[in-house]
Amino acid sequence: MRQIVLDTETTGLEPSQGHRVIEIGCVEMVNRRLTGNHYHQYLQPDRAVDEGAFEVHGISSDFLKDKPRFKDVVEDFLGFIKDAELIIHNAPFDVGFLNHELSLLALPAPDARLEDICTITDTLAMARRMHPGQKNNLDALCRRYSIDNSHRDLHGALLDAEILADLYLVMTGGQGNLFHDTQEGKVSAVNVISTSLDPDRKPLKIIHATDQELQEHERLLQLIDKASDEQCLWRLLPGERQLDSAS
Repeated sequence: MRQIVLDTETTGLEPSQGHRVIEIGCVEMVNRRLTGNHYHQYLQPDRAVDEGAFEVHGISSDFLKDKPRFKDVVEDFLGFIKDAELIIHNAPFDVGFLNHELSLLALPAPDARLEDICTITDTLAMARRMHPGQKNNLDALCRRYSIDNSHRDLHGALLDAEILADLYLVMTGGQGNLFHDTQEGKVSAVNVISTSLDPDRKPLKIIHATDQELQEHERLLQLIDKASDEQCLWRLLPGERQLDSAS
């Protein structure tokens, strides 16, 4: 399973008003492990950076003057993300801008839209489901999940992608029961320490069930089926369907 955590910085808020992408940052995960591979590129937008946007990311028009344009890097960018699952915080914003950049190049399908070459997961939508009514921007989530982002004075696409990768792994790591949102929006946790995963660590050993264990598993499912009038939920799982079709 290959996942790419992606973030962008832009000249402003709306591509429909002519705003452009000026930075793309991506980090790669394979089987939920950071590989150390990343894609990072500043871009010449052929327009000025809005003052409000500059206050957020600190990237000036002068800094971007000698950078390549999106058309110059699009092949490398699409090659890096193609067929991966994109993990993006507030995905409609980044996907909207990148699709706008692709539309300006009039690329043929399927490269004309990110949705056609990647699956997309929006961690903002995920966080809102997990913590309804709470702040769910990156800074708030870092505080909630004890992720160190003290080095994040300004937004930056690669830095934010690295932070989001740590957040995503913690948010989807099955440890949500350790956290509890109070009415004041604060979070209580019991001895929770979050650290970045070492991309060089040895893979976990996979222990497969024996034939006898599979037979016992099947016998138990049959008992549950009988007691629940054939409404055993485990029969609906993809793994169970595969086992049934193989038997």
